[in-house]
Amino acid sequence: MKRIVTIQDISCLGKCSLTVALPIISAMGIETSVIPTAVLSAHTIFEGNTFKDLTDQIVPIANHWKKKGFDFDAVYTGYLASKEQISIVSGFIDKFKTNNNFIFVDPVMADQGKLYPSFSGDFPEHMRKLCSKADVISPNLTEACIMTGTPMKDKYDKSYIDEITIKLLDIGCRSIILTGVELNGEYGIYNYDGSNENYYTHEKFKQTFYGTGDVFASACVGALTKGYKLSKAVETAGNFTFESIKASINDPGWRDYGINFESALGQLINSINE
Repeated sequence: MKRIVTIQDISCLGKCSLTVALPIISAMGIETSVIPTAVLSAHTIFEGNTFKDLTDQIVPIANHWKKKGFDFDAVYTGYLASKEQISIVSGFIDKFKTNNNFIFVDPVMADQGKLYPSFSGDFPEHMRKLCSKADVISPNLTEACIMTGTPMKDKYDKSYIDEITIKLLDIGCRSIILTGVELNGEYGIYNYDGSNENYYTHEKFKQTFYGTGDVFASACVGALTKGYKLSKAVETAGNFTFESIKASINDPGWRDYGINFESALGQLINSINE
């Protein structure tokens, strides 16, 4: 059985980060090991949540695994709360990277044109260095612009996306998944695997949905681990994410908790078994 390790925080309530990654990747028939970087009582939309930092546990866990000879078909990093965590996770990648596995970095740090409030101005440079060790990265357009020093634009054409893609490849990663793109009036996900490019289009929703990036990235990592080409992995993960969104809209409680990905797991499992 294939095995992934994912490194990110866990919210005891709410659908994001490890609470999303573990069930989705496991449902795809892949053993899912975890390194929780922090434990939260609930994700941050719920004001007053508790937070327990677990940065000091990452290295001991890694050392134990290395001593026991464990290895992984993929290393998947999500939200990392500090520059220190990025540095430690970078060392983890050095320790567990092989010629037969791949590194997937979701550089969660910004959206809608700006960094998240908890991050300092030099945080993106540290994330950029982590991305240099990745085989695949999945920034949204804001994160991509910040890491490459590209001015944000409300209106742009394909040449703008090409410019950003080239700059991201220059960081050192091999494949790019760029979410939150709008080209020729169509909203979607641009992806480039070093040879071929593809644009997966999807419906644009007016509402804000929490945790969709984590749902998408988790399904995409799972599909790549099963041997899918990048464009097919993006399509599979995209279809799953948007079916999850559609299942959420009619549920009055979805907005705070996150999207109802559980309702679409059956479809995801069927799609990967076709």
